[in-house]
Amino acid sequence: MRLSPAVRLLSTLALPLALTACGPTSTKSAAPAAPSSAAPSSSAATTTAAPSPVATKAAGPNAGLLTGAQLKALLAPASFFPSGFALDSAGSRDTGDTYVQPAAADVPTPDCTRLGGTSWTGITGITGVSFAQNDYVNKNTSAEIAQEIDVYQGATAQTVIGALGKLALACPSFADAQTSSKTKVTEAPLAGLGDEAYVITVTDSAWQNGDTLIAARVGTSVVTVLANDGGDNGAATAKKLSGQLVSGLKAKA
Repeated sequence: MRLSPAVRLLSTLALPLALTACGPTSTKSAAPAAPSSAAPSSSAATTTAAPSPVATKAAGPNAGLLTGAQLKALLAPASFFPSGFALDSAGSRDTGDTYVQPAAADVPTPDCTRLGGTSWTGITGITGVSFAQNDYVNKNTSAEIAQEIDVYQGATAQTVIGALGKLALACPSFADAQTSSKTKVTEAPLAGLGDEAYVITVTDSAWQNGDTLIAARVGTSVVTVLANDGGDNGAATAKKLSGQLVSGLKAKA
C-alpha cells in the first residue's frame, strides 16, 4: 500500500472548478486562498488551516442551513468504524456554530491528485458555508476511512454534485506522487442514495488496495466519503458510511 494515508489530512479551502484536462499536482501542496467573491463552495487541501468562520445569524441565504456544529453531530461515531481504527484528531474540523463566506476558485484545470486523498470534493473549487469532517486511520495497516459533509446556499449543492459526477471524464487517471505510479479512475451513478449520488473507484497496480469515494447530495448538503479498508477497495465501508450520513441528513430535513 502507499505510505501512511494519515498524512493526507482534512481541510476546507478551494480548488479547480473547470473539469477538463488535468496535470499531476502534489496532494500535499497548500490550496490557494479562497477568493472573496460570494459564490459556491466545498473543502480542500491537506495541511492548510480552515477558513475563519464569519459570525452570522441563520438568515438570508443561510436561513435553514445546518451549521458545522450540527453537521459534526451527524458524523458517524467511533463505534461505527472497524476494530483497529482510531480518530486522527489533526484531521477533525468543522465550522462550529457560524458560517463561512462561500466562494468559487477560478482554476482552469482540476487537480486530479485530489482523488488520492481526503477532502477530495475540493476538486470542484466550490466552497460551502458550513462543513464538518474527520478521518479514522488504522495505524497497523495504514488504511483510512474519511467522512465529510458540506452545506451550500441555494442550488449550489446541485452544481457540486454535478461536477463530482463528471470527475472520471476529467480525470481518467493521475500520477500518484507517493509511488510514482499511474492510477486508474472509474465512476458510476449510485442509485438509492440521497437525491443523487456517484461512486468513484481509484486503483493502482502499485497499491495493495484501491480507494472507493462516494459523493451524495441531500438537499443543500453534499456527503463525501473515502475508504480503502478491506479487500474490496473500501467499497463496502464507503457505501455503509455514506448511507449513514445520508440517513442522518434526511432526518434533519
